[in-house]
Amino acid sequence: MDARVPFAAPGLRPLTARSIVLSTLLGHHPPALPARALVRVGALFGVAEGTVRTALTRMVAAGDLEQRDGAYRLAERLVARQARQDDSRAPHTRDWDGGWEIAVVTGAARRAAPDRAALRQAMAALRMGELREGCWLRPANLVRREWPSVVTEQCAVFTGAAPDGDPARVVAALWDLPGWSRRARELEEALHAADGVAERFLVSAAVLRHLLADPVLPPALLPADWPGERLRARHEAFDADLHAVLLRHIA
Repeated sequence: MDARVPFAAPGLRPLTARSIVLSTLLGHHPPALPARALVRVGALFGVAEGTVRTALTRMVAAGDLEQRDGAYRLAERLVARQARQDDSRAPHTRDWDGGWEIAVVTGAARRAAPDRAALRQAMAALRMGELREGCWLRPANLVRREWPSVVTEQCAVFTGAAPDGDPARVVAALWDLPGWSRRARELEEALHAADGVAERFLVSAAVLRHLLADPVLPPALLPADWPGERLRARHEAFDADLHAVLLRHIA
């Protein structure tokens, strides 16, 4: 197991050596760095060189990283995660015409647990909300995406009209908008208060995780004073400065 990092800002998840490596590579383009650079990032959190190198070895064995050309690179599935993270920072949206994307599980009533888990993970990545078991939907305001095979093999996919009733009530049933908004405001305060490279790194990673959970709804369906775009704007300025500091540190 990774040693826990001694530093932890209030209300934020402590980072392990593994999560330090992942967060660093997910924020780096291209997502590849030599071991010595990742060791220097770990040192910011008081993580010993041996602990970081052990984490790198285990991550290669687990298929999280690939080692080639003198660097550690994100594996393909984590490159896809980086793409989702990048999109969450600047979502690709289109004008909403009132339509909805709908996916309904078809076929066998009893699906294997791994199949159900894979579908749930894919739907979360697609920012779909589950209305009931096996029924997923969202407003069709995102730029059209390819449905992955894990979805098309288990579901019938439609684009349809709005469900009966107030669509704002539907999205309120699909996502905990007050909870997302409350956490976003806490993170805005953390961005303002963060001091030192290690704490800023931790706060930035927490903001990016939170943005991945933003449903990215049409403005007409959002509560008043929705903090999504404000959080993105503040984080972009914050992260640009942090990234410059990190690059100087690992040079």
